[in-house]
Amino acid sequence: MTYELSILVLNAILCLTFPWVYNYAYAKQRGVGGKRLMGNRDNLPERSGLAARGLRAHQNHLENLLPFAIIVLTAHVAGISNTATITCAVVFLLCRLAHATFYIAGISRLPGINGVRSIVYFICVISMLVYAAQLYIY
Repeated sequence: MTYELSILVLNAILCLTFPWVYNYAYAKQRGVGGKRLMGNRDNLPERSGLAARGLRAHQNHLENLLPFAIIVLTAHVAGISNTATITCAVVFLLCRLAHATFYIAGISRLPGINGVRSIVYFICVISMLVYAAQLYIY
């Protein structure tokens, strides 16, 4: 398995961990509880705090995982794997981890850096675009 495919699998595993985080937080939310979550989930209160941020982080990851997977799988089928594709895949994974951490923890600012979560997101998008460019260079 190539490094890029391994990183794609790691991103899929990251995607699978999100519900564990936000559903645990949601079960602890007032008026919810674990038993109600195991039911049909009718008339549950709206998610808030960590449960809401975790769900949004999960949705954001899914929105970015699909184009990344298409790029990685297309490059794999075309036999394209080089330093640039590996670097872009690593950057994508690290950015997704950072983005998820910042989103779930509610961090939007670091000392001296406003919009840190958005910055990490755009680095992630740029890494996908550079990766995709490799499909047309080779």
